[in-house]
Amino acid sequence: MNNVLSNIRWKEQSAEYEAILQRADAAVITPLEGGLEAEVYRVTLPDTELVFKIWNRDSRPDISIQYKVLEQMYRQGRAVSLPYAWGLDPGDNQVLLTSFDGVPLTEANTSVLTAIAENLLDIHRLPIDSISGIEVPAYDFADYFFPEWGGQPEIRRLALGLADKAGITSHHLIHGDYHAGNILEAAGAYTIIDWTNVQLGDPRYDIAWSILIIRVYAGEHYAEVYRSAFLAKSSYTAAELELFEALACLRWLQLYRTTGIPLQPDTLAMMQAILERNGHLPEGLL
Repeated sequence: MNNVLSNIRWKEQSAEYEAILQRADAAVITPLEGGLEAEVYRVTLPDTELVFKIWNRDSRPDISIQYKVLEQMYRQGRAVSLPYAWGLDPGDNQVLLTSFDGVPLTEANTSVLTAIAENLLDIHRLPIDSISGIEVPAYDFADYFFPEWGGQPEIRRLALGLADKAGITSHHLIHGDYHAGNILEAAGAYTIIDWTNVQLGDPRYDIAWSILIIRVYAGEHYAEVYRSAFLAKSSYTAAELELFEALACLRWLQLYRTTGIPLQPDTLAMMQAILERNGHLPEGLL
């Protein structure tokens, strides 16, 4: 595995990668915990560390878009990894090489939650015309997050109604799956990773999904601290976020019923309480 970098047909690479390529034979490669879509490795060189990701499973996103979006966001000071290069391995699987930016979040407090809320708002505030030369995809909201093949027609029907009521937009860059597992911490800095779902979409959904995940898996106290940071630092209202959190709940339910979603001993009880409190959702969904 140590010569893996030498076997890649690089399609695009940064100026910084040239120096790395010259030292590729000295790289030590160790596996990291990956997701459902890709294998992830830590690349250790004498003076730096990198992350090497291989999309060798069913998911086949366009990594060229991810690379270009990361490059321009990084150059504009957003809290993302520095992309070094992307290409194809000998099996024609797409690969991406980025900076190594720490470890997943292990604690939450007001300072941390405020910082990661601000990082997401910074992404949403990025002017689209500053992302030059990239055709960032803009999907139909319901088709992307509530696909018909999900086999949950009542969830999709409810989502369509709420999306219409919310006035879904697609004029901002969004992450598409913002949660603690996609945030790394190192020396008090927080970096957003896993841009597989990057698209032009509605920031309110991006925010609501991240609030819901904290509410379900970390509890009401942390969720309210996090939600308050968005309300204090943006023009969004509590009513807007409640409506979009209803959409996020429906997305969670669809994943729970189909592909699966992480469950802790109290997860379903917590989700049931969230559903009951949200005035936009009918009874009996869980």
